[in-house]
Amino acid sequence: MSATTLRDTLVDTGVGILDTDGPAALTLREITRRAGVSHGAPRRYFPTHNSLLAAIASRGLQDLSARLAPMLGAPTPARARLISAAIEYVTFAQERPAMFELMFHHDVLEDAGADLRATSLPLFEALRTLTEADQAPDPYATALKIWTGTHGIAVLAANRSLDLVAPELAIEDLVRSTVEAHLP
Repeated sequence: MSATTLRDTLVDTGVGILDTDGPAALTLREITRRAGVSHGAPRRYFPTHNSLLAAIASRGLQDLSARLAPMLGAPTPARARLISAAIEYVTFAQERPAMFELMFHHDVLEDAGADLRATSLPLFEALRTLTEADQAPDPYATALKIWTGTHGIAVLAANRSLDLVAPELAIEDLVRSTVEAHLP
């Protein structure tokens, strides 16, 4: 197996484990077992378990970016793109809760070989650009308010906390009203 292939195989295997079995199963031993390699094989590419987790989280950020790209670049008004992207962000969190949690676990993965903060900055910049296009008076502050509100909804939706307090809630409506509350 070539170096690129082994590295990608380890990350792909980790993504699969995370998505199907959750973070508790995401051990180095389980990743190597499912990838069919020795327990020492990852050390050449990932000196620590956290560096492998950071690579897996980076893949999640790439997946999220790919899902948001059509909405962010659509030829529709900025407000519609903001709402669509926010809804897709929450949907991603609901569909892939373990990946979503890992992607924003910067405190654990910091200095692990993948700069997750830098990887996530283009998403925020796209949000700021759209708030500017929607003529928000302070695009940065508006984008920050929209992101924190949407991220909070995403976390609560992903861990199903909203189901406890508002089982009949239409999450898309909550996301839409959260975005619109911060726009002029």
